[in-house]
Amino acid sequence: MATNDPNQVVGWEIYSMNSDGSVVRLTTNTFVDWYPSWSPDGQKIAFTSDRDGNLELYTMSQDGSNVVRLTNTANNVADQFPSWSPDGTKIAFVSNRDGDSEIFVMNSDGSNVTQLTTNTTADAHPQFSPDGSKIVFSTNRDAPSTQPPYGKWEIYEMNADGTGATRLTNDGAIAELPSYYDYGSKILFDSNRAGTNDIYVMNVDGSGTTRLTNNMTTNYLAVGSPDQTHIMFTSAVSSSHAEVYLMNGDGTGKTLLTQPTTNVTNIGYSFRK
Repeated sequence: MATNDPNQVVGWEIYSMNSDGSVVRLTTNTFVDWYPSWSPDGQKIAFTSDRDGNLELYTMSQDGSNVVRLTNTANNVADQFPSWSPDGTKIAFVSNRDGDSEIFVMNSDGSNVTQLTTNTTADAHPQFSPDGSKIVFSTNRDAPSTQPPYGKWEIYEMNADGTGATRLTNDGAIAELPSYYDYGSKILFDSNRAGTNDIYVMNVDGSGTTRLTNNMTTNYLAVGSPDQTHIMFTSAVSSSHAEVYLMNGDGTGKTLLTQPTTNVTNIGYSFRK
C-alpha cells in the first residue's frame, strides 16, 4: 500500500502490511512512491516514482531492496499503474508518452515496450485476467472532457494484445479502477452512478451488476483476496484521510485494517509470502 508520511513535506511511501495489521516501511525518501503492484510470486513489487524526475516505473524486492528502474522517458511524461501478468513475465502500464493516456505492456525487466491502445482520449488502470488472455481497463473514450474528472469513464475489456476492446459498463457517470474477481468470472470496480463513490461487482460480460458498499464516504480500489473470498478496498472520509477495509465477497462484514494518521491507498495483495 502507499501512504503519505506526516513527517515529510511532500511524498508518498510504500509499506507492506501483515495479516495482523502490522506494517513495514519499504521506501524512505521525499519523493512520490505509489501504485505498488506485487509480482505473482510475491518476490517483487512494481511501483511508480518520481525520484529521478519524471514519474517512472520501478521494481524492488519484497523487503524494499534492489530497486531497478524500468522506464526512462522524456520530461513531463508519466508512466503509472503497473500491473503484472499472471506468469510474471510482463507488466501492463499507463503512459502519456504519445501525448495522451494510453496502455502499454513491456517485459518485466523493462524491455520490449509495446503500445496496446491508440486514441485521442484516455485509457487507464489496466489489470490482467487470471489466465493472462485479457486486460480490463477504464477509459473516457465515449465521453471525454477537458475538465476534471475528464469525462464519463467506463470499464472495457480487451485481448492482451490490445485487440477486441469491448465496453462493459454504461454508467453515464464514472466507472473506473477495475480488477478481476472470483477467478476471472467477475469484475470489481468503483462508480459514482448512485451519487456517491461505491464498490460494485459485475459478471465479466458486464451483466449482473451489484452494489457492495453504500455509505457517505468515498469507496474505491477494490482488490480480491488470493482465495477470492474477501475484498479489500480503500474508504476516504476526506481528501486527507483514507483507510483500508476488508469485506466479504457479498459486501457484508466490513472490517477496518488500518488506523494511520494520514492517507492510505493503492492497495494490493501479495499472493505468496
